[in-house]
Amino acid sequence: QVQVVESGGGLVQAGESLRLSCAASGTIFSLDAMGWYRQAPGKPRLLVARITSGGDTKYADSAKGRFTISRDNAKNTVSLQMSSLKPEDTAVYVCYAEIRAYGFSSTAGYWGQGTQVTVSS
Repeated sequence: QVQVVESGGGLVQAGESLRLSCAASGTIFSLDAMGWYRQAPGKPRLLVARITSGGDTKYADSAKGRFTISRDNAKNTVSLQMSSLKPEDTAVYVCYAEIRAYGFSSTAGYWGQGTQVTVSS
């Protein structure tokens, strides 16, 4: 079985920083792209940032210049460093990982449970 677990959410004031972490564990044969999505109340889940196993990154326009995604391939972890946070960044942040598990011939997408980030004005 494979698990994806986030940590690091919380309540901060506008302008402050926050770091989210996510760890994938279990019967992992290979770990491809990892990323962070967010979902605000009444809104769809949207990509925040994505990073491939080779380190190529992609950011939503709202995250460019303020957020930095990184990963540790040896530990199967991905982090999101968020700076200059704004009230509109308030959402549940969900980790996503493309994993090929042992016994399977293809990759599948795995989602974490999500962690709440609240930015007060």
